[in-house]
Amino acid sequence: MKTNTLLLFVSFILVLTFSSYANNGNNDGDKFVVVLDAGHGGKDPGNMGNGYKEKDIALKVVLSIGNALEKNPNIEVIYTRKEDKFIDLFVRGKIANKAKADLFVSVHCDSHTSQAYGAGTFVLGLHRNNTNFEVAKKENSVILLEDNYHQNYAGYDPNSPESAISIMMGMEDYLDQSIQLASLIQSNFVGKLKRKDRSVKQAGFIVLHQTVMPSVLVELGVFNK
Repeated sequence: MKTNTLLLFVSFILVLTFSSYANNGNNDGDKFVVVLDAGHGGKDPGNMGNGYKEKDIALKVVLSIGNALEKNPNIEVIYTRKEDKFIDLFVRGKIANKAKADLFVSVHCDSHTSQAYGAGTFVLGLHRNNTNFEVAKKENSVILLEDNYHQNYAGYDPNSPESAISIMMGMEDYLDQSIQLASLIQSNFVGKLKRKDRSVKQAGFIVLHQTVMPSVLVELGVFNK
C-alpha cells in the first residue's frame, strides 16, 4: 500500500464497478442493495505493515465507497460497520441476508513477507492451491476471537483444509454472478489503475459462505512486512 491518494483511486474504481453492476442488475425498479463490509475491526487489527492497520484501511475505503454510492438514487448502501468495532463473521452475513441484499462486498488487505504487490479479488470456492488456503485461513482465524465460535460455526476449524471444503457444499447458487463481478473488479484495477493483476481466485472464506447473494472479497493491496 502506498498513500491516501492510491486509496482514493481504488475507492473510485470500486464505485464505478459497483455502479455499473447495479445498473445492469436492477431491472425490477427496486433499489439495488449493496452491503459493504469493512474487514476486521476493534480488537482484531487484521494485517499490519508499513505503519498501517488493515482494519483502518478497510474502513476508510468502505466509507468512501459508500458515500459515493449513496448519491445514486437507485442504490441503497448498508454497512456491517461504520466505526472501529469488532463484528463476528456470521453477523456480517446475517446483516446482508436480513437486508435481502443484491450484493455483498468484503474489503481487506493482504500481507506478505516479500515485496509482493497488486490487488486481487476472491469468490467462495475450493482452494486451488496452498497459497489461497493460507489467505483464507488467516482471514477465517478471526472466529477464534469470537464468543461461542464452536456453536456458531458448527465446529469449523480454520486450520483444517477439510473444514474449508465442507463449507462449499451446496453453495454454488451465486458463484457465476460472483465471478462475473470479481472479474469486472480486476479488469478495472488492472486497466484503469495499472495495478498488478493478482487475478480472481477461489477460497473458503467464512464471511462469504454466510451470505445468500453474489459475494466477493476484495484484497486492495499488500502490506509488506
